[in-house]
Formats: sequence, structure tokens, C-alpha cells
Amino acid sequence: MISTVEKVLFLKSIDLFRTLPSEELAQIAEIAEEQPLAAGDQVFAQGETGDALYLIVEGKVKVHQGSKELVRLGERDVFGEMAVLDSEPRSASVTAVEDSVLLKIGRDDFRDILGERPEIAMGVMKVLTRRLRETSRK
Repeated sequence: MISTVEKVLFLKSIDLFRTLPSEELAQIAEIAEEQPLAAGDQVFAQGETGDALYLIVEGKVKVHQGSKELVRLGERDVFGEMAVLDSEPRSASVTAVEDSVLLKIGRDDFRDILGERPEIAMGVMKVLTRRLRETSRK
């Protein structure tokens, strides 16, 4: 199990949260749920209503639509962020490709954080912009 201190250190290594003071990182660490996965476990399915974003502590996941793999994500990557911004169904499925550990932050908790810290909202926009650019290059 990941301690609160370890979660804070991990969050500090993520671009999205890098600018936050340790006290605020500790608050986020308290609400972030550890989610261990075995290879092949599905995090969520395309079409489901999204209720959280995820941070990869260790391992790898694939983002896919059916059998078409869109991208693989690894340690320190963030996914599911669109679900915390809107209530649209998930645009893709995510499945662990190896044993992995995630941190899950629920939508309502994350929206509270966004309201208090607009720079995190800017970080989410940077992540989304980067992904849009990568998608348009394919």
C-alpha cells in the first residue's frame, strides 16, 4: 500500500501537480485511491460514464477502441481527465498490459481542486492539447 508521503512525492513528480505546495498535495493524496491491477484488467470501458481520472504509479496500460490500440501509457502518465471536465461517455477503453498500480481521483473531488487551483485546470488543458496534437499527426 502506498503511504500518504509516497503519494505526495509521486504527485510532485507529475507535471499537472508540480506547482502545488506540499500541503495541497497532501490533501490530494488523501483523496487519491490506490488501485492495483493485474495484466489484462480493464480500468474502464468505452461508453461508460466517466467518474474519475487516473495517474499511473507503476506499470503500463493501453488505451483502445475495440481491438484498435490508440496509445500505451506508463509511469507518471495521466488518463481519464476528460471525464472530470464533462459528463460524456468514455471515448475509449483502458486495459492494463502488465501488473500496474494507479491512483484514482474522483470527479467531484477533482472539480473541487480545479475550483481552488486554476493552474491545475491549465495543466489539464495542456495534457488535452498535447493529446489532440498527437492524434492529428496520426
